[in-house]
Amino acid sequence: MVRKFLLAGVAALALTGAALAQSGDDIVYIQIEAQPSLTSAERSLRGYAGRLANVNGFSLGGGWYAIALGPYSPLNATELLRDLRREGRVPRDAYLVAEDEYGRQFWPVGAELGEGDTVTVPAPQTEQQPTGEAETQPEPEPQVTQETPAEARRNERQLSRAEREQLQIALQWAGHYGAAIDGAFGRGTRAAMADWQSANGFQPTGVLTTTQRGALLDQYNAVLDGLDMQLVTDTRAGIEIEMPTGVVAQDRVEAPFSIYEPTTDLGARVLLISQPGDRQTLGGLYEIMQTLEIVPLEGPRERRRDGFTLTGENARIASHTEVTLREGRIKGFTLIWPAGDEERRSRVLQEMQASFRPVAGVLDPAQISDAGQAVDLVSGLQIREPIASVSGFFVDDRGAVLTSAPAVESCGRVTLDEVHEAEIVATDAELGLAVLRATDRVAPRAVASFRADPPRIKSEVAVAGYPFGGVLPAPTLTFGSLEDVRGLSGEEGLKRLALASEPGDAGGPVLDTGGAVLGMLLPREQDGRQLPEDVSFAANAAPILDFLRGAGVQVSETRGEGAMDPADLTASASAMTVKVSCWE
Repeated sequence: MVRKFLLAGVAALALTGAALAQSGDDIVYIQIEAQPSLTSAERSLRGYAGRLANVNGFSLGGGWYAIALGPYSPLNATELLRDLRREGRVPRDAYLVAEDEYGRQFWPVGAELGEGDTVTVPAPQTEQQPTGEAETQPEPEPQVTQETPAEARRNERQLSRAEREQLQIALQWAGHYGAAIDGAFGRGTRAAMADWQSANGFQPTGVLTTTQRGALLDQYNAVLDGLDMQLVTDTRAGIEIEMPTGVVAQDRVEAPFSIYEPTTDLGARVLLISQPGDRQTLGGLYEIMQTLEIVPLEGPRERRRDGFTLTGENARIASHTEVTLREGRIKGFTLIWPAGDEERRSRVLQEMQASFRPVAGVLDPAQISDAGQAVDLVSGLQIREPIASVSGFFVDDRGAVLTSAPAVESCGRVTLDEVHEAEIVATDAELGLAVLRATDRVAPRAVASFRADPPRIKSEVAVAGYPFGGVLPAPTLTFGSLEDVRGLSGEEGLKRLALASEPGDAGGPVLDTGGAVLGMLLPREQDGRQLPEDVSFAANAAPILDFLRGAGVQVSETRGEGAMDPADLTASASAMTVKVSCWE
């Protein structure tokens, strides 16, 4: 049985040598073994070098290292391997390997590998000097020679999949590659390599040399210069992540945020998000984050059962938030970057996404300072606020709202009660009127009825509105009297009121004591002049009705009747009045 096994081994060895010879490879090695680390490989090499000739060490890629004898011709290697096996000087599973299967040679130190290979000679180790001081010798520079395409292709085969994908990413960033990032160097990748070589003054072979790969990656990483990307472990938040430490530094903790503020004029910011919770907590955080100034409304949103992503951009900043829920802990991050610097922002974001890792620890929800508990803050972060808020009121049961035209004419967007998005459907610049409709369906609790008969001068009136810019959750009533049915210069279509209104009241309904609408309050500033404190003007009901009917609004009319109880008047006015907010 032993004899049959040996004969089979010899036959297999002869076939291997013949196959190598027929393949055109004229140099082969006898691979003895492979080791999973450089330290174990060097230890094994020293043992073999003491009893065998022509011992070499090569990198196999992926953290593995080969110990091989050679180089030999295929015929000589076949005969030698047979003898070494018979004598028991090498393992019985040793086999022949073509030269181009190996990567960088690291043993013996200083070995000549031939044109195109790179040799790094480590600094020699020195013994400890009697004085306790060690001599240090400078590490020699790597010796790099120009690779041929064949040598470049051999070296390329030693790249790991991650390294190959990184080259595709860099080619994509450089504008030469548009296919999938899969680590497979097919026609598309080869064409991209050739394009990059041509664009950078190299011969377009479609195979990058070691030097060219380094140059491509240097170009790709140059955008991060000065940002000092470093792996940061925030032990309180329980998050490990690459962060641009050259432009941000930790400032404070306001649960659920560990806040990293700008340290340069760039203005970049980072939030690490950490809190205990469940899906309900996650949903609440999703809604709260969208109220923050650092999360612009323009951009995609994705909400999942175990996390969410928020992306937003405006004229000032670009923001990206990623949050996940794992084992009762909610963790994530937000990157805020100045608008217009997309190349650096996207690279920093890629590094943060690739490195993000939850570790032990989570922020205490009670960890909020006194400074972080203002009305307009969430955990020390500014809530998004409108440019201005005025008043308006429902004028039909389909949700049409009448408001002040100057307040909405230059807005990026308009909302009703900061909940419903609205669009302007009609305006009259001369009268200062605008009609709004919500983009979704709104059912008014009450609709204005305009008074058809003229009111008496000196009669009591009230204005419903948001005098403090919407700080209060409901409209308030301000009382005064009707002083004239014309403007100061005798203008028709206006009512002059003895009433101390505020800018936020503009657009609100002016009511008589019975709840009928006499008109709409106009802004206090008229033709660039600021009115006295106790003087306000309102647009008359008659021109308002003509304008609304022209805009297709079905309006309701009534006649002045007796006074309502103040509580009932307040309830009726509040039900028809809405806050109109103007946003960027």
